[in-house]
Amino acid sequence: MTEKEHCPRPLRDGPAQAARDRRCDVTDPDAQVALSAARERRGGPAGAAVIFMSAAAALGTSTIYVLQPSVAQVAGSLGSRIAEVGLALALGPIGYMIGLAVLVPLVDRYPPNQVMAVQFAVLGTALGFSALVRGIPSLGALAAVTGAFSVVGAGMSSIAGRLAQPHRRATTLGIVTSGISAGILSGRIVGGLLTDHFGWRGMLWMFAAGCAVCALCCLLVLPNARNAATGGLFNSLRSLPGLFVRYRVLRLAALRGALWFFGFCTVWAGLAAALSQPPFTYSPERIGVYGLAGLSGIAATQIAGRSTDRIGARKVILVGLLLASTAALASSFTLHSVIATLACLALFDAGLFAAQVANQSTVLAIDPTAPARYNSGYMVVYFIGGSLGTALGPTVVTRFGWSAATLAATAAFLAATALTLANRPDQTPSANPVTGHQRV
Repeated sequence: MTEKEHCPRPLRDGPAQAARDRRCDVTDPDAQVALSAARERRGGPAGAAVIFMSAAAALGTSTIYVLQPSVAQVAGSLGSRIAEVGLALALGPIGYMIGLAVLVPLVDRYPPNQVMAVQFAVLGTALGFSALVRGIPSLGALAAVTGAFSVVGAGMSSIAGRLAQPHRRATTLGIVTSGISAGILSGRIVGGLLTDHFGWRGMLWMFAAGCAVCALCCLLVLPNARNAATGGLFNSLRSLPGLFVRYRVLRLAALRGALWFFGFCTVWAGLAAALSQPPFTYSPERIGVYGLAGLSGIAATQIAGRSTDRIGARKVILVGLLLASTAALASSFTLHSVIATLACLALFDAGLFAAQVANQSTVLAIDPTAPARYNSGYMVVYFIGGSLGTALGPTVVTRFGWSAATLAATAAFLAATALTLANRPDQTPSANPVTGHQRV
């Protein structure tokens, strides 16, 4: 930043603007970004806009999960094996990781309303074409596209972090994150229920219609001001690894987030495997009901957001990890009791969702004027941890039993706790008072 007075881009020609240009450094990109973000955040996003972002994030995030309970029906319809359908749907998470790296940063470079509208439109189109498929290859390709554009939830959280007032950033993020949490939890449940009534193709058409409505609403509700981010998209992608080198707070947040998302997915994927085997042998619909316990996490995200704004992220993260660790250990002994297991899962999800809101708020605060690329890098690492947990959970349960999966998750939570304790508050990177950039 320079020592000159920083003013917005010229709005018109004339003597008055020329005089301002002599006083201001309007060519400084950092100044343009800082002032653009300051104008956007002056009043923060309206309450209705935040609620819409939360609901849209729920819908978009859910689309990657809606076919999972219907694997057998899809296989029968396509004349394929269940394993082949499962392999095709596995391309969804791969597409999601690509979307995190490529699509999420776009909200820093182009008007958010246009970016989100296009992404929801493509997502709805992919779901519509998925309802028409006649073979596994096309289903797999469309699953990858659906996964890539289901990152609209991460895009919404980046927009929320950019527009929110600093003292309410975590609270606003908690509201939007509660939508993402709802999408993760309800995607399988709603997808299964709609498939039972309308078939899997009809279910996909309904989700496609919902995405089309969201695309139109994005144009009307979200801001249309283009952020003053500089450089091309390719340069932005190349800069992602460098962000982890430069910002210790990003390294810390990404690593501990990956650890607890690994534990989260290990428990939930392992639970499905445990309950589908003797002595339980539950149906997919009955197993899906266990996901209702995770609804506690939706409330926890909003409480965690307000608490983070009041007492700081570190304390909220530690409390969340303690709660999740205790619940995971207790669930090792409760699987034969439905009520006790549901109670453990409710506390488990509440703790981890609370920790996620607090942790992600530290990432969005690194550079409040252009948070999407930091959020993108964070979510890529976070999702890698979750993918490893999803793969490990069923294997561990099959070979060593349910208790082994809960112990593996608890070990990951304890490692994340140790990382958080090692990062004392006085070691937190300071922020540039003008741009908001945190220094290492």
